[in-house]
Order: sequence, then structure tokens, then C-alpha cells
Amino acid sequence: MATTGTASYPPTNHSDPQPTLRAVFTGLVIGAILAPCNIYSGLKIGWAFNMSIAAALIGLAVWRLLQALGQRPFGMLENVMNQTTASAAASIVSSGLAAPIPALTLITGKTLSWWWLSCWLLAVSLLGVVVAAGIRRQMLLRERLVFPAGVATAETLREIYAHGREAVARVQVLASGAVVAAAFKFFHEWLVTIPRLSAGIYWPGRQASWQNLGFALDPSLLMIGFGAIIGLRVGLSLLLGAVIAWGCLAPWIIQRGWVETGAADAVWFGELVEWLLWPGVALMVSASLTTVVAAWWRRRYDGRRHHADAARGYADIPRRWFAVSAVLALVIAVVAQAALFDIAIAAGIAAVLLSFGLAVVAARVAGETGITPIGAVGKVTQVAFAWISPANVTNNLMAANVTGGATDQCADMLHDFKAGLMLGAQPRLQMLAQAFGICAGALAGSAAYLILIPDPQAMLLTSEWPAPAVATWKAVAEVLHGGPETLPVGVAPAMAIAAVIGMVMAWLATGSGQLARWLPSASALGLAFVIPAWNAMSLCIGAVLAALVGRYARGRAGPFSAGAGRRPCRR
Repeated sequence: MATTGTASYPPTNHSDPQPTLRAVFTGLVIGAILAPCNIYSGLKIGWAFNMSIAAALIGLAVWRLLQALGQRPFGMLENVMNQTTASAAASIVSSGLAAPIPALTLITGKTLSWWWLSCWLLAVSLLGVVVAAGIRRQMLLRERLVFPAGVATAETLREIYAHGREAVARVQVLASGAVVAAAFKFFHEWLVTIPRLSAGIYWPGRQASWQNLGFALDPSLLMIGFGAIIGLRVGLSLLLGAVIAWGCLAPWIIQRGWVETGAADAVWFGELVEWLLWPGVALMVSASLTTVVAAWWRRRYDGRRHHADAARGYADIPRRWFAVSAVLALVIAVVAQAALFDIAIAAGIAAVLLSFGLAVVAARVAGETGITPIGAVGKVTQVAFAWISPANVTNNLMAANVTGGATDQCADMLHDFKAGLMLGAQPRLQMLAQAFGICAGALAGSAAYLILIPDPQAMLLTSEWPAPAVATWKAVAEVLHGGPETLPVGVAPAMAIAAVIGMVMAWLATGSGQLARWLPSASALGLAFVIPAWNAMSLCIGAVLAALVGRYARGRAGPFSAGAGRRPCRR
């Protein structure tokens, strides 16, 4: 592992070409293509994925083809810059496109044009890059946190540049998967519509059928593919959560008359999710916040030493760069809040300063677990702004948007810094590459969102676009604005029970031993409350298939085994 000592980190390379024009341009193009993928998944299942490895493989494949036409080889450090740029662009979804921005539209009807939406995403994301630059030395060189996505990216790059056949094999698998998925989608959409398969039998002793509750096999390769990425533990947790939410709680609340059902032959997702999302939100928020607290607590008392002299001898971001960029980022973010959402200057400054602190906390969690608790830190800001700017939904959501966007870009930048540190890249050049990637992601991501969801109020929070993160942010904002009396009947005790369960499960999961290994994911359980049951089933199927392939075809899987190419998901 690259985190066991300073000798495992090569010296920063100042001779090999790194921020070449073609490397940055390749990252811009790949990132602009991958950003809509994350927006789609974010609005479908509430998760987005780290695209670093995919971007590195695609970039290498493109330049291998061009090399045959006389172009010079695409170097490994050039590819580091390519994937840094592309992953920043792909991560733009967490700057608000799959949560607070559509939630604001659902509540207030306010929308932004493509240009102003792009400017907002850029302003929010730049904060994260600045925070990452400021804490890089402490987290990577002194404390040497793992940052799993960065390690996986660096190891993958080493493998494919050391063994050319592995790179070809990986790209062939990517291309084959894309062709199969595209052909199936074309067949399903244009030739024969394949319906969801659901038994028309009634849930035992209940007045709702499996079809009404959403238990069906969905002909979607997309969800199966996502399931293969998220892993077996999360996949099984989603299935368990679907059984609890849609198989147990949903029939129970129907019998008690707490929700109104739809047509006898329809899926009652819209009617039931208005109730079920509340315990699901409580479970996810309490689990995420507990994870942050538990990580801090265990690190503070586990007796590990900081390796201060490990930071010597490695290139870092110049302090002048950090100071100037921090002031600029703060001013841009405050001005954007005031100009676009009428947030007072003092409140805007408070949001930025709060975002700086929470981004550091979340970055530490990401460094240890690979998962960035975007939703959790966003909820902390929402609660804070319920006091700073009470009864103002716009301030509540968009101030928290600043925190969420900064947090995700900070974690993504640190993962890229980790990969660069392991391979000898210059951090100041990676910082510039990240900034370029954010610009491309903001423009492409905003366009993709507006094209995919032209009418958020009619399209979101439906079985087609469940948008679980949107539902979560919207629900918290409404409660903080209207008070507990706005909750549906019977929801308050369910939320209290779910919150306690989430805290206990998250605390136990941060420990060591067999219990932590086999305990279901509390966040995945909560997510299953706000997505259709057929999505949870498809995700679980994908996770099980991936686990079986990894277990029984390990010898033939070669470079595809051991999670080398797996990207952690972000919530």
C-alpha cells in the first residue's frame, strides 16, 4: 500500500510533461461526456460515482489510437492530469443538480437559466478546491489518510502503463459493455417495450398487491450496472430496506388509512413515498452524521501518531496561492448567493465559513472510508440556517448547497491529490486541472440537467425519476420552515425510531470485527425507502452478479478483480 511510509511516495516529477494542452483538453471532453451520466444516476438513485478510472482508461484508449497515426505516446503523468480534470467535471452533480437546486424548484418554483446555473455551480465548486489545497499537507503527508479512490486510480494507472495488454483488455470490456447496453436500450425503446414483470398476487394478509407496492423485475441494465459498482453489502442492504419499507411499512400504513391509494392496477409509489420518505430521511441523516462523529471520535482516541516529518521533501501548494484563491473563492461564493438568491452578505459569509469547516470534517471521513457524507454536512447547514435565517426556504437550501458542493469537490480533489502523490505529479498543476474540469462540468452538467428535467415540478419524485436526494433535502427544508405539524400522520414516531436505528448501526459499522463487516448499510436501508422497490431489486441483482463473478472467476478476471476499478459512490 502506498500509505505505509514515505518511501512509497516517489519524488515529485518536474521533467515529464504533465499539464499538456492535450491532457487538459482530453479531460475536458471526457468530463463533459461523463457529467450527464452522474446527473442521471443522481436523479435516479441519489448516488454519483467517481469517474477517475473510467476517464484514465478512455483517455489512454483515445491516444493509443492516435499514436498509431503518428502522435507521441500519452504519458502516465499526462493521464493523471486528464483524470483529474475529468473527475472534477463528472463530480459537478454534487454541487446541487441532484438535490438542493431541484428541491428549491419544487418548493418555490424558482429556476435558473443555463448560464446562471453554470455560474452558480462553478462558484460553489471552487470553494472545495481551495479547501482541498489548504488541507492537502495535513491529510496526505502528515496523517497519510488512505483516500481509497485515489489509491485505486494510481494503482490502475501503474498497472496499465506497466502492462499494455491490461489496458487493452480493460478498454475492450468498457467498450463491450457500452455496446451491449446501447443495443438493449435501442431494442427496448424503439422496437419492443419490455414491461416490468410483477406477480399480481396480494401481499400476505394485506390489501395491496406486489404490483401496487412496486415489487417487480425491471428490464434495466442501468440499475444492474450500478449494482455491480456499489458492492454486495450495499446491494443486499437495499433489498432488505425495500422489504422493510415497501413490503412491511407500506401495507401497514395503508391499513391504518394514513395514505390514500391509487388505482387497483397501478403502482402506488407516489402516494406511499410521501409518507415513507420521512423515516428514510431520518435513517440516512442520522447514520451519516453519526459516521462523521464516530470517525472523529475513534481517530482521536485510537492512539495513532501523526507523522509530521513525513511531510518534508514533497511539493505542496504555495501558501500565497492558497491565500489568494481562498479570498477569491469566498468573494465569488458570497456574491453568487446574494445575486442569484437574495441571501444577505452576512448570511452568505456564514455559509462559506461553515462550508470550510464541514468540508474538512467530511474530507476526513472520505479519506478513511471512501464515502463523502455530502447529505449529512448539508443537513448540518440547513439546521444552522434555520436559526441564522428562519422561515426562509431559499436561504436554507442554497446555503446548504454551498456546503454540499464544496464538500464533494474537496473530497474529489484530495482523491486526485492522493493519486498524484503516489505517481509523482505536481499538486499545483492538479489544482489548475481541477479548476478547468469544474468549468467544463458546470457548463455540460447544467445543460444536461435542463434537458433531462425540463419540468421538475411535474417530473421529479415520481416512479420514473424518484430523485431520493431531492426528496430528502426538500423534506428537511419543509420541516425546518413549517414545523413538526406539517408532517403526515404517524410519521413522527417512525422518524424517531429510524433515527435511533441509524445512529446505532452507523456507530457499530465504524468499528472493527465481524459485526461491522456483516452489518447492513444504514444509509442504503434509508435510500430504499425513497426509491421504487424494483430499483432496489435491480441494484441488488447487479451487486450479487458482480460478487459471484469476482468469487468464481477471480483467476480469469485478472485486472478486473480485487476492486481495482471500483469507484466508491457518493451520497
